[in-house]
Order: sequence, then C-alpha cells, then structure tokens
Amino acid sequence: MGTPERARDAIERFATWACATGQPWALAVLERCRALMTGDDAAYERALALHREADHPFEQARTELLYGEWLRRHQRRAEARIRLNAAMETFVRLGAAPWAARAEAELRATGVSPSPRDHGRDPLATLTPQELHVVRLAAGGASNREIGAQLFLSPRTVAYHLYKAFPKLGITSRAELARFVMT
Repeated sequence: MGTPERARDAIERFATWACATGQPWALAVLERCRALMTGDDAAYERALALHREADHPFEQARTELLYGEWLRRHQRRAEARIRLNAAMETFVRLGAAPWAARAEAELRATGVSPSPRDHGRDPLATLTPQELHVVRLAAGGASNREIGAQLFLSPRTVAYHLYKAFPKLGITSRAELARFVMT
C-alpha cells in the first residue's frame, strides 16, 4: 500500500499550509487525507462538517465517496449508501461522469441497484441500437413474436434483448416500459 512514511510527510506539509490558510475547504481536504491515512471514522465526519462550511461541491462529493467506500468495507452498508448516493448525485449534477460511475459501482456493491432515471442520465442512451428497437416496439404493445417478425428475429432473441434492456432501464416488467417516451 505504498509508503506510509512518505504519505505522513506529505500530509504534514499540507497540514502546515491548510492551517495557515484557515480555509474550510483546505482543512476539509486535510481531514480527508488524515482519514485515508488512519481509517479514522471521526476524521471523515470532521471533513464533512468542514465541507459544509465551504462551497466546493466536488471536493465534498469526493469525501462522501471515500467515506462511503470506507463504510462499505467496514460492513456498514446502510451508512455507506447514504454517503455514496450523495456523492453520486453531486457528481452527476456537476457532470463528473467518471466519478459518478465510481460512486454508482460502490452503491451496487452495497446491494443497491441505482436506476439511471433517478440520476439525470437518459436511460435509453444506455441501450444498444437493437435493444432500443425492441424496447420501442414492446412499449407500443407488440408481442415478442410480432417484434421478431418486424425485426427478423426469433421471439427468443427478442426476449433476450428485453432481458438485457430492463436492468439498464431500471425496470422489471413490460408494463413499466410505458413510463418511457418512445419516439
């Protein structure tokens, strides 16, 4: 895991600077670094309290993410979900897609399957072109056999495309397809 001595030295140099500035965001990042170094639950809480005084949503979301990851690894899944969801929502709002994806992956690891609809992304954009055709026809009320006839697919292949599309859309049945605007 690297060299803790070098990390401690870097944190102490950063601490000198952060304390001299007195800026809440810098002190929050310092506490986050200390939490990463020591695994101290209280340091994460101090960092989040300091973030609330500053207006740096990206840094706060990074702290929420790291704390959520730490909580999950310490079998505190319910608490982790709160932190990870907050981080993901902020990253999505800021357009930080790679960070949002990391938070979403951690959320999934807690047993939650976040719905793309709930996080500002177009769920239809996650479908393959063939899945999109099948989903649109199914949303219009066509049976697997009818869809297959139109797209020159077997009903079983149609069922497979729906099976792959439903989790991407965050749904579990054909009836739920009506919630999507199919143009």
